[in-house]
Amino acid sequence: MYYIKKSIAIVFGSIFLAIGINAFLTPYEILDGGIIGLSLILYYLFKLKIGLMIIVLSIPIFIIAWFKYRHFFYNSLHGLLISSVVIDILKPLRDLFRFNPMLSSIIGGFFVGLGIGIMLRYETSTGGTDLLAQFISDKTKINVGILIFLIDAIVILLGGILLSAETLVLSIVAILCVGITTSYITSIHR
Repeated sequence: MYYIKKSIAIVFGSIFLAIGINAFLTPYEILDGGIIGLSLILYYLFKLKIGLMIIVLSIPIFIIAWFKYRHFFYNSLHGLLISSVVIDILKPLRDLFRFNPMLSSIIGGFFVGLGIGIMLRYETSTGGTDLLAQFISDKTKINVGILIFLIDAIVILLGGILLSAETLVLSIVAILCVGITTSYITSIHR
């Protein structure tokens, strides 16, 4: 029964994540942090596929996980692959509708945080720096949402330098929403 719930969590988490990225973040060059944020930077600069870049950039972290945290490797591989594919499949959402950029960053951050939080509740993630944050959280007991927030801050600063000041401001709002939503979802008792 647990594995069925986990599979459902991966699918729904991936859908929420993909909606947040495609419908709300990409129209205004808003970033998330971590591997997703780095993949978004590559998309904005070079039009590379976001989901594919998430997989490629996650490879070094998954190699480490294979040798040091096999449990996390197996738990996150499905989340990584499914969410990456869903992100690229739901690409048409990028042109579906437009909101005010600030509202878009808030709603997008909520959806991304909801997707990540749902997956983390079932000990899975999209891998990448979410996986890295989960490792650190397990060792230190620091809330995983806070750790993700710190890693994300570094990525959006890079994006602000490479893209624009508007990207930086909107991305700060987005990752605050991601961090708050992820922290809330992961702290709810089952």
